[in-house]
Amino acid sequence: MGSAVYFLSCQMRKLLQINPVLRVSTSTGRIMQEIGELAIRNGWHSYIAYSRGRDGIKPCHSELIPVGNKLSVFGHGLATRLFDRHGMASRLSTIQFIHRLESIRPDIIHIHNIHGYFLDYRLLFKYLSRCSVPVVWTVHDCWLYTGHCYYYSYIGCDKWQTGCGHCPQRGEFPRSLWVDRSRRNYEDKRRAFTSIPRDRLTIVPVSDWIRDEMRKSFFRDYDFRVIHNGINTDVFDISDPSDVRLRYNLSGKHIILGVASIWSREKGLDDFVSLAGMLHDDEVVVLVGIKPDEQRLLPDNVIGIARTENVSQLAQLYSAADVFVNPTWQDNYPTVNMEAISCGTPVVTYRTGGSVEAVTDETGLVVEKGDVSSLLGAVRLAIMRGKSYYSHLCRAYALAHFKKEERYADYLSLYDELLSR
Repeated sequence: MGSAVYFLSCQMRKLLQINPVLRVSTSTGRIMQEIGELAIRNGWHSYIAYSRGRDGIKPCHSELIPVGNKLSVFGHGLATRLFDRHGMASRLSTIQFIHRLESIRPDIIHIHNIHGYFLDYRLLFKYLSRCSVPVVWTVHDCWLYTGHCYYYSYIGCDKWQTGCGHCPQRGEFPRSLWVDRSRRNYEDKRRAFTSIPRDRLTIVPVSDWIRDEMRKSFFRDYDFRVIHNGINTDVFDISDPSDVRLRYNLSGKHIILGVASIWSREKGLDDFVSLAGMLHDDEVVVLVGIKPDEQRLLPDNVIGIARTENVSQLAQLYSAADVFVNPTWQDNYPTVNMEAISCGTPVVTYRTGGSVEAVTDETGLVVEKGDVSSLLGAVRLAIMRGKSYYSHLCRAYALAHFKKEERYADYLSLYDELLSR
């Protein structure tokens, strides 16, 4: 019996995913866990490597590989803040993780993010370049091909196309207090990340925009396969909005909704404040994700909600809104756009990054970045057309494009393709 079990485990294909966070309250943690669950249902053995120092030990269907501890995360943070060496600390934790990789011998290694204070990417990619395992790398932001920042659209920087230096975002995540190592970081990343042969590294941008950006970077010669993120279209569905309208005293109002986990200038908080100053008395802005200190700065016609009680209440807010507004200045493929559309609500967004990719003539409107007057015009056009015009069109589009089960199945198909080469 024991030998039979051992034989089956040897025959079972092994998937190992890497991401700093495991918890499902984060988009990358949820995506990684749900890909692992689908892989398990399809006969794979699923492993997940993540930062123990950031997420501790949490329940998960996949077999967990906690990397490092709180002390190693602290040391990595110091290396980042003092010397701008993000991704180049945690040496011992990385060596221990590589030993686990050697013992597991996965068939596919799937990287999500490696910037998260838990791995030395130089050591990891030295190993990956020498082993024969196909590597899939899902690109959730821009950090892997810049010398420092994880987005650059807000400040309009294009130094990453030729080599960074004199970084205008040194003080942004991953923050460095004094040292600007962006030029050397760029070269270190280029050398490490392109050490994997092109036939063993498949890059999966989650938007057409970031794919097109990466074609201007040192990854230009690699294979790109765009796989958009997905959502739970059963949870994010058109629902009765009467409860949330009553709860937040929204009866008789045209609701302009915005949702973010963290609000900032880049996410468009200042644009919402400007928009609020142009509204009629029967129009109100509702912002989810507002902190107490931000709440005090909001105009009277902006309702700030720290968080909803559950996902179902968030779906009700999407359904209650006349229009969802996403005035983001930089983004890859915003989940909130998909959630709003899936709940039958049109999206108005700036023409930036991948935020426009889910917005068609049938699901919303796009305006130029920073043009708040045009933003207001688009909002009122969407309100004038009405939910009766948009609702069924948005829902049909969501069911055709946003089902997370289908997007995760795309990954399993990619794994099969890579293993059949």
